[in-house]
Amino acid sequence: MVVDTIWVLGDQLDRTLGALGDATPQSSRVVMVESVAKMASQPWHRQRAHLILTAMRRFAGDLADEGFEVDYRHAPTMAAGIAGHIADHTPDRVLATEANSFAGQRLLEQLGVVTVASDHFLCHRNDFAQWASGRKLLRMEDFYRVQRRRLGYLMDGDEPAGGRWNFDADNREPPPTDGRAWPTPPVTPLDATDHAVLEGLPPTCWGADPDGTWATSRREALRRLDHAITRVLPVFGPHEDAMLSTNWHLAHTLLSPYMNLGLLRPDEVCDAVEAAYRAGDVPIASAEGFIRQVIGWREYVWGTYWLWMPDYARANELGAHRPLPPVFTTMTTGIADTNIAADTPTTADTDIPADPEMTADTSTAPNTNLSVGTEMNCVRNAMADIHDYGWTHHIQRLMVIGNLCLIAGVDPWAVTRWMWSSFVDGAEWVMLPNVVGMALHADGGRMASKPYAAGGNYIDRMSDYCGDCRFDRRKRTGPDACPFTTLYWDFIARHDERFVSNARMARQVHASRRLVDLPAVRERATEVLDALDAGTL
Repeated sequence: MVVDTIWVLGDQLDRTLGALGDATPQSSRVVMVESVAKMASQPWHRQRAHLILTAMRRFAGDLADEGFEVDYRHAPTMAAGIAGHIADHTPDRVLATEANSFAGQRLLEQLGVVTVASDHFLCHRNDFAQWASGRKLLRMEDFYRVQRRRLGYLMDGDEPAGGRWNFDADNREPPPTDGRAWPTPPVTPLDATDHAVLEGLPPTCWGADPDGTWATSRREALRRLDHAITRVLPVFGPHEDAMLSTNWHLAHTLLSPYMNLGLLRPDEVCDAVEAAYRAGDVPIASAEGFIRQVIGWREYVWGTYWLWMPDYARANELGAHRPLPPVFTTMTTGIADTNIAADTPTTADTDIPADPEMTADTSTAPNTNLSVGTEMNCVRNAMADIHDYGWTHHIQRLMVIGNLCLIAGVDPWAVTRWMWSSFVDGAEWVMLPNVVGMALHADGGRMASKPYAAGGNYIDRMSDYCGDCRFDRRKRTGPDACPFTTLYWDFIARHDERFVSNARMARQVHASRRLVDLPAVRERATEVLDALDAGTL
């Protein structure tokens, strides 16, 4: 006799996960809720919204095929959906796997939902907190080595495979100039379910329609995994930091959306990589670099999010309050005003209501007459990829988008909200630490000991963007000076007193003090920031 209800959230689409793991159709029914308020809470990329909603509907169908009674609801809010389910079915209990967001977990608690520990990640947040306890510095590399030993990936007895823990130095080659072909991502033709979801998306969604690149079922996600192991990973490592204007994906696996939604489990992904390495099909540098991203960085970001929330969402140690530049909110979205401001309520607010999704602002409808672009070639390429696919790789996120926001002084929460809604693999737990800690140094160095600020030289070294850009990455002043180079030195000067005592930044501070043209650089920086704000850069 069915007595319990299991509430499956939209990023928990894993039959083996938490509360659903031991459930049977005879013991439990399932409820899933599509929330109107959630969809209206911010201007989502069409491919992100489509991916989540389509994957939810397909997962509900898989559970129904297994024999579960599935109550799939469209409701004004999550809370209203659960209230309606309880009124209709009067379950003895409503259970759920621990939520992946702070606000989501608060909502479960406020609604009286019984939560079951999540095994969505390989290191539970409580275990991460235990590892972090008493440590002055939470170095990702230390955590990563603990993970390697604990999980056994790429270990030869007590020693790391290949004799080294980290092959990152082998994976920083600039983009190749031989015009090589890169593995083409698999595509799944859209069907009636895809089109029904697209037709129901709110007008505030933006970006190109999906073309079948992103899998929306476990079966297709497994096909993407096979492609990644056999075609992509063998050539992944050396150029994983490179950027090319002629190819949006290079040799990146594109698996993160599926791990974040539960369509793929991190252990099965790493198991496949390990097996391919042992079979001699994937070189050690590529295998280690990828596994470090999954069991190291991904789990480290997850752990720090839960360790430092809710106060972490408010972090702004560098006092950055500039609004999002128009190039972010018009070139990619075509939305005149996304209303993402510094005072937007966050999950860190102490007065979170029963349904946190209702704290978010709504946005204006798309303005299809807007055609704001940018003369910065690197930014234009990144924004075009985001518009077309809802995705860019980690260096474009960190060293183009994040770097620009860092040296321009853009508000951390505004950047977090924008990235959260813009990327197919976005989630608050992903974006908040990556933006606040890694990209914008807004936590003052809790996650990264130095800010990842750079001028045009770095972008030139790791991309083909600068060759035909109208700006000169070698110039700091003048109308054709690279905005990144100008703003980099202005950023160092703005935070001179803070960074001069940072061992990893002192050299740059002293170099800035020796610049004979520093006054002119700072004057040019003012012009650049004004143009960035006006959307004319």
